[in-house]
Amino acid sequence: MHFIICYAVTVVIVAVGMLAGAGLLHLIPRRGPTGKRISEALCVAPGLDVVVTYFTAAPLIVGPIAAGWAGLLGAITGQVVSVLIWTGLHERINHHKVREPRITTVLNRIVGRWNNHAALWLTAIVTPIFWLIRMCEIFIYPPFRWLVKFPRYDSSEWVRVSRHKFDGLIGQDLIWCLYCDWMTGVWSLGSEILRNVESFWCPIRFDDAKKCANCSIDFPDLNKGWIDAGGQIAQVGTLLQDAHGGDTHAWFGHPVRLTVNGKEPDQTKK
Repeated sequence: MHFIICYAVTVVIVAVGMLAGAGLLHLIPRRGPTGKRISEALCVAPGLDVVVTYFTAAPLIVGPIAAGWAGLLGAITGQVVSVLIWTGLHERINHHKVREPRITTVLNRIVGRWNNHAALWLTAIVTPIFWLIRMCEIFIYPPFRWLVKFPRYDSSEWVRVSRHKFDGLIGQDLIWCLYCDWMTGVWSLGSEILRNVESFWCPIRFDDAKKCANCSIDFPDLNKGWIDAGGQIAQVGTLLQDAHGGDTHAWFGHPVRLTVNGKEPDQTKK
């Protein structure tokens, strides 16, 4: 009985907290120029990091701390319930757009309603993983960058959302597109960082041609500098000295290598 009570209370608290937070995000841009500036700031890192943490990670952290397994299950349920309620309310408010062609309705016809919705919710399971990747970008990469002189990145150029401005996205389409909007930026920034890691520590091609072809999409240096799998370690040492002997320790195709200290040549004269 205690488990059920803790579970139910957590569901209500999380659902109400999520819906209140969503309502606040809808309200802020309607509070004049200042509200619009605040809203824009919350759509890019680091403001977006706070928003995403509140809606995704915070309940999964606080719930178990407060009520153990009941708190964790209640937090997950509360998050799901809040998404379903918000989706229904948003589509009702924008009822004039519900009957227009939408991502949801088209994909429901293509793969089936239940298949489409089940697959969408399966993608939500990995949300905590993307959040952890983002936390690594925030807290681990800066000292990492300082230790080996990797490039500095402006996270706001990757971690930002804008699809809420796209005309016609409502309810389910909007919430999942915003999720993909955020996730794509986090993943792309992580991939950019990993290019530096691989070309700095392990610039050696794989002995499997198919793996090389697959990985070269995300790691272009694989075909443009890494030592062949049948090579010698001395070649790797020479490559590292030539590529990283200076102050620039980035993947070989990084823009900083094509400019002067990461700036366009005409900017360096200012």
